[in-house]
Amino acid sequence: MNNILVPLEVSENSMNTTQQLQYAIDFARELKAVVYVIKVFKELPRSGSLPSVNKTLKEISESLIEEELAGVDRKGVNVIAYPLEGDLLEEIPKFNLEHSIDLIVLNPNSSDIKDPYFLCGVSGALVKKTEIPILIVPEKYSFKPIKKILMAVKSGIVKKKNALAPIKEILSTFGAEMQLLQVKTVEFLPEDSEFHKDLGEIISSYKSSENATLFQGVLEHLNENHPDLICVFRRKRGFFAKLWEENTVLKKDFESRIPLLVLRGSD
Repeated sequence: MNNILVPLEVSENSMNTTQQLQYAIDFARELKAVVYVIKVFKELPRSGSLPSVNKTLKEISESLIEEELAGVDRKGVNVIAYPLEGDLLEEIPKFNLEHSIDLIVLNPNSSDIKDPYFLCGVSGALVKKTEIPILIVPEKYSFKPIKKILMAVKSGIVKKKNALAPIKEILSTFGAEMQLLQVKTVEFLPEDSEFHKDLGEIISSYKSSENATLFQGVLEHLNENHPDLICVFRRKRGFFAKLWEENTVLKKDFESRIPLLVLRGSD
């Protein structure tokens, strides 16, 4: 894992942003990765735009990133401020092509109980649409070494090439153990019992349960396992698949108070 991306657009709360940045930096330090911190700016319409004005907008965006970075401890990590012109959801795939991003670090919407959303707007759209693995870090959650991981799946089949690469590196870097929880819902098929060879090789223990949803299965086993990280796959017949029609996830449907790693399992 060489390059980690932190988009600042997804949180309007400066405390959330500082925590998001610090976690990403602490995490990157362990993996010896570079952190790219991005913020988009909108170029003025062509009819009235001037190169000098748009250059100034870029400089302002870079200055705003540096202001955010002033509130964190870089701990020797290479942290690069990178203003981007355009729309964040459109620019991240382009940025990925140039810089080979291995992970995006996001905050959930808010921990405020009055806020009904776990993911909303840009953060929800990124989890739903991006090809890049995403780590969602709860508000006020401080980095600590990852020793226990709970991976929750419905199916043991992994079709996406290199889908397991991020979790393999985390397991290796931290010397962590991973329990696989297979949640058998009403949609469970016989072929879901088959396990991808690479997945079978990295799990330390296995348990299955029968629940209405994968999230219910996770909730049932959290207190038993006390993991430092939850890992799930984002696929059409898997986690998050039915949680939204738009780019939102309600807290009543899902909420995590420990970091959640979302991998791309299959299309």
